[in-house]
Amino acid sequence: MQSEAAEQARRAVHRFAAVETWVFDLDNTLYPHHVNLWQQVDVRIRDFIADFLKLTHDEAFRLQKDLYRRYGTSLRGLMEEHGLDPDEFLEMVHDIDYSPVTPNPALGAAIARLPGRKLILTNGTRAHAEAVMQRLEIRSGFEDIFDIAAAELEPKPRAIVYDRFFARHNVEPAKAAIFEDLSRNLEVPHARGMTTVLVVPIGTREVFREEWELEGRDEPHVDHVTDDLTGFLNAIVAPNGSA
Repeated sequence: MQSEAAEQARRAVHRFAAVETWVFDLDNTLYPHHVNLWQQVDVRIRDFIADFLKLTHDEAFRLQKDLYRRYGTSLRGLMEEHGLDPDEFLEMVHDIDYSPVTPNPALGAAIARLPGRKLILTNGTRAHAEAVMQRLEIRSGFEDIFDIAAAELEPKPRAIVYDRFFARHNVEPAKAAIFEDLSRNLEVPHARGMTTVLVVPIGTREVFREEWELEGRDEPHVDHVTDDLTGFLNAIVAPNGSA
């Protein structure tokens, strides 16, 4: 049975006809939310903060979530408020078990059929993105990865991140589409002229997210919403292989 989101994409196919560059967030976008891979990172960030600032786990968790919401990443908040050197943090928090992520040949095929360039734009590291994409078996479909280092440690949703991304990869926003799991990360891209797609959890599957992270699907900067990325991509690509 075709998902409602996929049917909406088919009806709106003309919105994607001019797209030459396809931009994807990584975590909770290219793999399902319910895999909860990011929960492992979440725990490691909490543990790092507890050790770094000599806090209890509960205190560290509250600070972590506060910094994440205010700064875009806990890392940026720790850098600006506590003078953190980012290298040790990034290495430690991404030392996780990637086995919950499994190959997704259907997604790989759908991405391969998209006409034009495909790029990753993530607040994580290149090494983390490479590990996830290798597990999904989709790495060959992408031209490059724009990670937190390329953004000079500035996180989405800050406007400077997108502007640096556009400049580095020569992306024309009006001819680009972006897929993200956080509504707030689509506000600047939409303002710059990109077509925006919010990827939300599947149905009632349990996911470990803050309430605010799951909000915003009705905001004006969200052009499309889907809980089935593969189905959505297939729906916007015509049978002859062009969007």
